[in-house]
Amino acid sequence: MADTYVLIHGAWHTGAELEAVAQHIRSAGHVVHCPTLAGNRPGDDRATTGLADAVASVADYLEANDLNEVRLVGHSYGGMVISGVAEHVLPRLRRLVYVNAFVPQPGECLNDMVPPHYVGMFTAMAAANGGAVVLPFEIWREAFINDADLALATSAYAILNPHPYRTFTDGVVLQRPLAELAIGKSYVNCQQDTALPHSLPWHPRLSERLGLFRLVECPGSHEMWFSNPERLAQAVIEAGRD
Repeated sequence: MADTYVLIHGAWHTGAELEAVAQHIRSAGHVVHCPTLAGNRPGDDRATTGLADAVASVADYLEANDLNEVRLVGHSYGGMVISGVAEHVLPRLRRLVYVNAFVPQPGECLNDMVPPHYVGMFTAMAAANGGAVVLPFEIWREAFINDADLALATSAYAILNPHPYRTFTDGVVLQRPLAELAIGKSYVNCQQDTALPHSLPWHPRLSERLGLFRLVECPGSHEMWFSNPERLAQAVIEAGRD
């Protein structure tokens, strides 16, 4: 039986960068959508787009396409987005799947969960670039896509787009902690992911905020979307199944 997956990208990405994983999930017989969030589309105003805009863009997408029984998958910053939208579209959802993603408490922003040196770097960068932040290549190469060779790291980096910093500083609107949300939840942990240092890990530091959840682990970096899409697709399917 075909399941429906909606893959929500992280910062600096669009839905197009998730298509390699999506194709493997489709090859397993499922339906997959990869929308691009408000704030990461060509022409979007990076200075004024906030987290609520990104959240609303997902709700609008689900409703416009009349999607139901959705496995809603969020990667990295996308965890903020799927957390913010879940209560609003709960009747349309089957399961929430976080892929090395942020899991906020009510009112918390993404910057509350990252190391202080990231906050300082991005704040200075946004001030100098009209509210947009980009990821320095050195951090991308060493911490985000450390399982790729230099050629792949370079070509993938060239695709990234400036990201609206307000989405990192806006607190998420949640009526209750995600652990209290009556829906199945899963967390995919890519074990060589050092986009967050292992002293401030994705799992279990953030994953345990989901309350009862299914854990799926696989070897790989934060950017397996580029470096090993077939293996990541397998993990997402394991996380999304009933």
